Amino acid sequence: MFFSLQTFILVGVIALIVVGPKKLPDLAKTLGKGLSEFKKATEGITDELKEALQEDKKQDDDGLKDSLLLKKNVEEETKPNSTNNEANK
Repeated sequence: MFFSLQTFILVGVIALIVVGPKKLPDLAKTLGKGLSEFKKATEGITDELKEALQEDKKQDDDGLKDSLLLKKNVEEETKPNSTNNEANK
């Protein structure tokens, strides 16, 4: 995806011919601002996606912990206690 120096020179010459020397700096400035805004927007979206994924992971982890604790509590309730067995004798 990297372009050679020759490619950049060719694009520059074609842009100079098509746009003209008077409007080329304004075009470059506008293009630079557009790319900068695009980069900021994509960074914002990327940050939001990362935060959402971290929240989902945390909720999944919490749900897993809760289910394991619930399973542990159920197992403890279903196990016969030695104190109950001795009292029943």
